[in-house]
Amino acid sequence: MNKLSLLSVRDLSVHEILQILQEARIFNSSQKDWHLPAVNALVANLFFEPSTRTHFSFESAEFQLGCKVADFSASSSSVTKGESLYDTARTFEAIGYKVLVIRHPDDRYYERLRDISIPILNAGDGAGDHPTQCLLDLYTMWEEFGSFEGLKVVICGDIKHSRVAASNKEALDRLGADVRFAGPEQWRREGYPVMDFDQAVEWADVVMMLRIQKERGAMADMPNREYLTRYGLTMERASRMK
Repeated sequence: MNKLSLLSVRDLSVHEILQILQEARIFNSSQKDWHLPAVNALVANLFFEPSTRTHFSFESAEFQLGCKVADFSASSSSVTKGESLYDTARTFEAIGYKVLVIRHPDDRYYERLRDISIPILNAGDGAGDHPTQCLLDLYTMWEEFGSFEGLKVVICGDIKHSRVAASNKEALDRLGADVRFAGPEQWRREGYPVMDFDQAVEWADVVMMLRIQKERGAMADMPNREYLTRYGLTMERASRMK
């Protein structure tokens, strides 16, 4: 696997995470001063799951960096004829693509791609990791608070099926934040500290809300109205936040 791949936030040290956030702030304030080595690079977006925000965020960034972008559709590709993920990735590598952005429903799909020599950016693997979404969340918190040490964060909702929850816990724990979780018992993960959501909204500096991921098997055992009453960010709860 190429050393420039980003597969999980575990790939990044605390120093590297903070360096990325600092460089993002500089880039965000003055893009014209940057040398962009990706100009004219061929980039392929391989999305094996439906996506709007992540897909088009990547595409927007790629175009703004001057890349030449190809959007892969599994439904109209040789995947429908039985081609494996490895063979698909190897094909893009062989015909000259320099970076692969991949979202896939399988956890740790990238372990099948160890022989691929070009960088792979993980745009989400099953319920495993979502490193770029995590970095964006971290950047938002860092811009607001300037530090993670002692920051109180509660993540509420479908914890069990959420790669965003997993990536944020991994990064925030190492950065010194105090991370708690709230949500129905059937959607919790072992080892994730739980807090009553009504107490959490007053305790937390940051409240992150997760959607119910039905496509990964999350089935609500309670009516929508009951879920909203117990775990929704209602106007009343919002009024009690810091």
